[in-house]
Amino acid sequence: MKQKKIPMRKCTGCGEMKPKRELIRVVKAPDVKNENGEITAKGEISLDLAGKKPGRGAYICPCSDCFEKAVKAKRLERAFQTAIPREVFDSIKRELEVNG
Repeated sequence: MKQKKIPMRKCTGCGEMKPKRELIRVVKAPDVKNENGEITAKGEISLDLAGKKPGRGAYICPCSDCFEKAVKAKRLERAFQTAIPREVFDSIKRELEVNG
């Protein structure tokens, strides 16, 4: 019987390749645009525990150490190509502590 392929992703905190199911996805929702194509609202950054939300994703280990490394090195900001306010990082950290 053929063995099923396990998708691997890289943690933005520690940089280790791990199976996708072991990591938590952080997602930046698509920007909201008006009929002229101008951006009216920036996409929200949040945790995607189900892995189904639309938008740009970055993966992180469920431990707070990896999250702190990613914040300190600005790896999430680089992955989403945008500045992220401190309040967003605080809310993501709280969600990680509850769900992780």
